[in-house]
Amino acid sequence: MADQMDNLKDIMALLVEILVLIIKSFFYMVESVYRRINPQPEKSITDDIVLITGTGHGIGKALALQFAELSAKVVCVDINEQSNLETVKEINAKSKAKAYAYRCDVSSLENVRELGDKVKSEVGTVTILVNNAGIMPCKPLEAHNEATIRKLFDINVFAHFWMLDTFLPGMKALKKGHVVSLSSMAGIIGLQNLVPYCASKFAVRGLNEAMVDECQENGFKDIKFTCIYPYMVDTGLCQKPKIRFPSLLPLVTPESTAKEIISAVRRDYLETTIPSSLLLINNIFRCVPVKMAFDFKEFMGGGVDAHED
Repeated sequence: MADQMDNLKDIMALLVEILVLIIKSFFYMVESVYRRINPQPEKSITDDIVLITGTGHGIGKALALQFAELSAKVVCVDINEQSNLETVKEINAKSKAKAYAYRCDVSSLENVRELGDKVKSEVGTVTILVNNAGIMPCKPLEAHNEATIRKLFDINVFAHFWMLDTFLPGMKALKKGHVVSLSSMAGIIGLQNLVPYCASKFAVRGLNEAMVDECQENGFKDIKFTCIYPYMVDTGLCQKPKIRFPSLLPLVTPESTAKEIISAVRRDYLETTIPSSLLLINNIFRCVPVKMAFDFKEFMGGGVDAHED
């Protein structure tokens, strides 16, 4: 009799848990629709120390300039010392915020740890980390050699691990922080001439999702993560874009991309595409037959042609 009562209690507890899950799921759907109409207010980043990789040009430079305009301290990191110094000089000449330049090969754990020690002592604890540095060779898989693929993963994937290993502990000590990972639309859909690149950006996507779960499960819910999936950005990496409907999906500028990234950070978005509509379109087509999705992608005609490095 006691066993039957225990079983009944277990069943009742499970039913209550399922009911709560259904109610919460309904609330989350309503909240999602509401936030699409009325977005979350943007948080202040005035007191933040923002470290951005790849600030010598393109999206990284635009991010550094725009974060500085919002009065954040900006730590600019790039392997190209000269172009990185130019970014910092531009910020310090026209912004009240202070910018700092550091040369670092982010693909090297040793170099990143040395960077972490310098930034900690000279600037302070990084509270917003933007992993932006990346490379994008555009050619068929068989045209890649081992060295190129390893270099691509060293910069596009392993650098994220080394930066997290170095700067995440400081955020955990403060019990606050924000990590931004630059993936790509190529981290959502596979594209020809970008096989290793797509694989690296899919990896960044998985890394971000897993880190969210790990931090939440370990009590670090105030450390936020945002994964960004830009469409083709006019930075020079995408030298031969194929766009069938350029008026519908034009190349986006580094400046507009940076603006949307910063807005996503200030609203604590978990992920977003640039333009934002692409995420919704992708989610819809993940629910239809695969052949239908492939036909739609072929109709849109997006991608890149192969070119020499």
